[in-house]
Amino acid sequence: MNVCETTLPNGLRVATDAMAGVETTSVGVWVDVGARNEALELNGVSHMLEHMAFKGTRRRTARGIAEEIEAVGGHLNAFTSREQTAYVARVVADDVPLAVDILADILQHSTFEDQELERERTVIIQEIGQTRDTPDDLIFDRLQEVAFPDQPLGRSILGTVERLGGFDRRTLRNYMGAHYRASGMVVAASGKVDHDAFVDLVERGFGELSHGDGAAFEAGRFSGGDWREQRDLEQVHLTLGFQGVPFDDDDFHAAHVLATILGGGMSSRLFQEVREVRGLAYSIFSFSSSYLDCGLFGIYAGTGPDEIGELVAVVCDQLDDVATGIDEEELARARTQHKAGLKMALESSAARCEQVGRQILVYGRPIPVPELVGKIDAVETAAVTRVAERIMKGAAPAVAAIGPIGRLESYSAIAGRFG
Repeated sequence: MNVCETTLPNGLRVATDAMAGVETTSVGVWVDVGARNEALELNGVSHMLEHMAFKGTRRRTARGIAEEIEAVGGHLNAFTSREQTAYVARVVADDVPLAVDILADILQHSTFEDQELERERTVIIQEIGQTRDTPDDLIFDRLQEVAFPDQPLGRSILGTVERLGGFDRRTLRNYMGAHYRASGMVVAASGKVDHDAFVDLVERGFGELSHGDGAAFEAGRFSGGDWREQRDLEQVHLTLGFQGVPFDDDDFHAAHVLATILGGGMSSRLFQEVREVRGLAYSIFSFSSSYLDCGLFGIYAGTGPDEIGELVAVVCDQLDDVATGIDEEELARARTQHKAGLKMALESSAARCEQVGRQILVYGRPIPVPELVGKIDAVETAAVTRVAERIMKGAAPAVAAIGPIGRLESYSAIAGRFG
């Protein structure tokens, strides 16, 4: 990586990561606001704003935005997470000025016309419906709600149909004006890009942004609990969640290595025992999700109604076993998986652009790959067992399940397995 940084007078941070031998460029704007920054009555507004940013500006119609970027063979995309919103364009290098101009336009001059707002409200309602009809998506929303109840971090990114109905153009304008501030945004580019020329483009395009303060959020509070829904499905979709670690925690990399050892691939403990040895599930994996001040460590499995009892027992046994120790061979394999994934991502301009944008928002700087590799290599068996003990023996777990759950043991029985 060859990252250069500049901070503009208004506080906007600009970063480039030049790549040799490519002819395209990924350009993105990362904003430090997401679902956890929303008041209860505004739940879903970050995501709706992300949709509406493409629906017309003072200079461009919604169709005009799509046609202009596709006329040069480019692509526009965006996404909302719980802590960030991102807007990304990928173009041939000669068209970087157009990409910057469009992104600057939609993030400063969107008009939020009533007709477009009503149409997009219907689209998002359909998106909510699609999630409800997709149990292996829905289950993660429910796990989040159980893990972080009665707080913004536990609410759906999409919001609810009822609350969406109350959003109007004034709502969006006020929210964008309050949160889309230069000091809480990063404009990044990766691929074929000249830093000085890119900074000039960004300064001309985003010069109207005011400085402002970073987005405030309510502290995350993990709480164990239980959610389950009986539904006529072929499988039970089960998730177990535990209190994880934040981004800046000393155990951050150890937690990710632990997730890999448990359920990060075909050689992982859960995959081998649950699928290969016992044939209890087609899909099973573990994950470690971090936020600015907290985290969520979890396991997902999809299994049959007759197998759910045995699967829970096996998963809990594996979680208990990993806290008592791991061997050097599986540790080395997990570390190598992480390093390989990191290096493979360096071949993609989009992945590198996202990495730079996110790192600057989270850590205040891009982290060099050798530094990341060094931190992964520094994870030892003692660190993994320590973080496993910390995660598994902390707060009571969060449990979420949907499907034919008649044979799923009670929450108290599951929680009792972890003391």
